[in-house]
Amino acid sequence: MNAPLTLFEKIWKSHTIIEDEGGQSLLYVDWLLCSEGSVHAFNILRQEGVEVRRPNQVMGVADHYVASGGPRMEDVVDDERRNMIRTLENNVREAKVRMFGLGDPYRGIQHLVGPEQGMTQPGLIVLCGDSHTSTQGAVGALAFSIGGELSHALATQTVWQRKPKKMRMWVHGSRPVGVSAKDVILAIISKVGHSGALQHAIEYDGPAIRAMSVEERMTVCNMSIEAGARLGIIGPDEKTYAYLKSRPYGPKAGADMDRALAYWKTLPTDSDATFDKEQSLDASGLTPMVTWGNSPEDAISIDARVPDPRQASDEKHRLSMEQSLDYMGLKPGTAMKDIAIDQVFIGSCTNGRLEDLRAAAAVIQGRRAVVPALVVPGSTQVKLQAEAEGLDRIFLNAGFTWGESGCSMCVGMNGDSVAEGKRCASTSNRNFRGRQGRGSRTHLLGPEMAVAAALTGHLTDVRELVKS
Repeated sequence: MNAPLTLFEKIWKSHTIIEDEGGQSLLYVDWLLCSEGSVHAFNILRQEGVEVRRPNQVMGVADHYVASGGPRMEDVVDDERRNMIRTLENNVREAKVRMFGLGDPYRGIQHLVGPEQGMTQPGLIVLCGDSHTSTQGAVGALAFSIGGELSHALATQTVWQRKPKKMRMWVHGSRPVGVSAKDVILAIISKVGHSGALQHAIEYDGPAIRAMSVEERMTVCNMSIEAGARLGIIGPDEKTYAYLKSRPYGPKAGADMDRALAYWKTLPTDSDATFDKEQSLDASGLTPMVTWGNSPEDAISIDARVPDPRQASDEKHRLSMEQSLDYMGLKPGTAMKDIAIDQVFIGSCTNGRLEDLRAAAAVIQGRRAVVPALVVPGSTQVKLQAEAEGLDRIFLNAGFTWGESGCSMCVGMNGDSVAEGKRCASTSNRNFRGRQGRGSRTHLLGPEMAVAAALTGHLTDVRELVKS
């Protein structure tokens, strides 16, 4: 009798070609995603005289350096960034790889494009040089970043990896009104810490996860990295299967889809499979969350106050808290609701999907932003659909700026940034020092909460704005 396996183990096992004596596995790779940062990998191939092994299983996507102010090359802020995009275009053209470039109606942040196009499917391994590749684990794929290993993967369609440990995060209960998927993952990271899942693959499950849409699950898997995890994954179910129907690169209706479904339904974790670590969270007790410091683990309820370093568990933690508060310009005991905001960003691979924009727009209800607020769809398909539904007009009429798809202010390297000393309420995934610009101060929160901040000029409990 075969031993019971987790979802992660089933995919890892089915893709393992060989294991070496040092404990590493050579894995077959189904899809490789390459953005502007892949330039070094292609240079290595060129220097070695090696071609891309399977160009039909590689895609190029311009996302980090594109401009939210316009879709053309001349809209990109400077020659250095334009050159990065042109270099990517030249590399993938030479390698005969499909390019989702400027002007392409299917372009966007690579972690949205993969699932949108149906490339990312249950049971596959999807790799990219970007850390938030884990987003795509929401459809039941092993999706993770490989950084410097990209050249090897391009040349061989394989990658050497040490198998991470297994962790299950069981989220029970039902989310209260006003609590988003972003609040759930911020609460998880706050609970386990920034290294609580180090060297682990997290599988999310439980009633609260199953109640989420596939797009909400992407938000959860996206920020697994902020808990130190190698990746996050959610077992496929009927919602997954419905989401993947009629995707361009997915199985076609009929016999192809029947075969795919038959396989996908074998993937969920066996009932008696074991994990190296188990954690749980009760979603029913959650409130909207927001960060106060320089790590996503510094997340607390909007109803709370800035913590006091004197209450830290140890000296190292106390010093870290003091440094964060100094950088963020905050004092212990300050009510989170009293923190004024200079600007707002809604977008990124964490919260730039259509459901995020719908939820954000629903909060406006005829009000206007009192601080600069930028909304950037995560992909051009999201942008087009949002415009078809009139969401862009809702934002524009409320004084928000509506941008072209891309990474935008999440990374602060494409012309969209936060000025030194300014405070931004952001739906992105990282509040590290300087992440959104030199000296910038970032508060992470969900899309509805971001709109609430834009409408009031300070961190605000969105539930106070949408009371019936």
